[in-house]
Amino acid sequence: MNILVVDDSAFMRKIVTDLLEKMPNIHVSNTARNGQQALKILCEQKQPDLVLLDVEMPILNGLETLKEIKRLYDIPVIMLSALSNKDVTIEALALGAADFVEKPTNIREIQEEWIREFYNKIKSIHMQKRRPNRKRVEKVEPAAPSIKERSLPSRVQAVVIGASTGGPKALLKVMQALPASLSIPIFIVQHMPKGFTSSFAQRMNDESAVTVKEAQDGMLVEKCVYLCPGDFHMTVKQGKIQLNQEMKIHGTRPAVDYLFESAAQLYRRELVAVLLTGMGKDGTEGMREIQRLGGYTIAQDKETSVVFGMPRQAILSGVVNEVLSLDEIAAKVKQIVR
Repeated sequence: MNILVVDDSAFMRKIVTDLLEKMPNIHVSNTARNGQQALKILCEQKQPDLVLLDVEMPILNGLETLKEIKRLYDIPVIMLSALSNKDVTIEALALGAADFVEKPTNIREIQEEWIREFYNKIKSIHMQKRRPNRKRVEKVEPAAPSIKERSLPSRVQAVVIGASTGGPKALLKVMQALPASLSIPIFIVQHMPKGFTSSFAQRMNDESAVTVKEAQDGMLVEKCVYLCPGDFHMTVKQGKIQLNQEMKIHGTRPAVDYLFESAAQLYRRELVAVLLTGMGKDGTEGMREIQRLGGYTIAQDKETSVVFGMPRQAILSGVVNEVLSLDEIAAKVKQIVR
């Protein structure tokens, strides 16, 4: 896989390039010091499989460069972001960046976990892009006997949503479909680092009619949307939100399974769960518990997923009642919460 690295810092370009070149089957085909130079490379040379794009650069910044790349090419883009650029990063995800990587705070002591997550994001996004001709197969494959045919509950008390790679843009679409007043609460876990979730909650709140809040420990559950903060797990018990920093599962905190399993215990057959785009298998065990207790489960289809990892795992595990496109999911959630 060939990658174009775009960053105005020569030091950061060197660090990122060295890291990438050590990863299996990855090669840095070129580097650029700003967006203008990156667009010139894309125009004049063989296109890479993926672009790593710094958020803040002179001459042509990351957002403007991203807009041009999305307009002209079908190349996935991962943003390189610092916490200080969190609002711009959320904007980039809304504009179509596949994901972002938070730059390590200490370049000289990069953790193995950070490198592993970086590699997994690149690999997952690339694999999804490589297999356009398998859409029909993947769509049909989950229709196994293990899928439980069940109708939507006549009474729903809550909706839980889990997402990872590609989730921010998908969640924005779902939120924009919702009315200003909800009949029930919605709880969301989006895999995202600490600090970025507050900006993302604000973005969803600003761009939709519905009220979206970043969850806080001890909050009384009301009829609005709650986003789990980064670096915490979120559970729901006795009408209150509880946050904790228990061990990561599936290498992530927050984890979808924590939310899904606790909500299953509380709402039982009056719960609907939605699993959106994302890499890995987080959410499958939570959906298993929701189904066991009589709830209803929905997964996003391959065609509209940025990475068909989490939904696919749940579908193949037989814990999904319905597979829908993103537009269909937005319409279904709207129908449920009105």
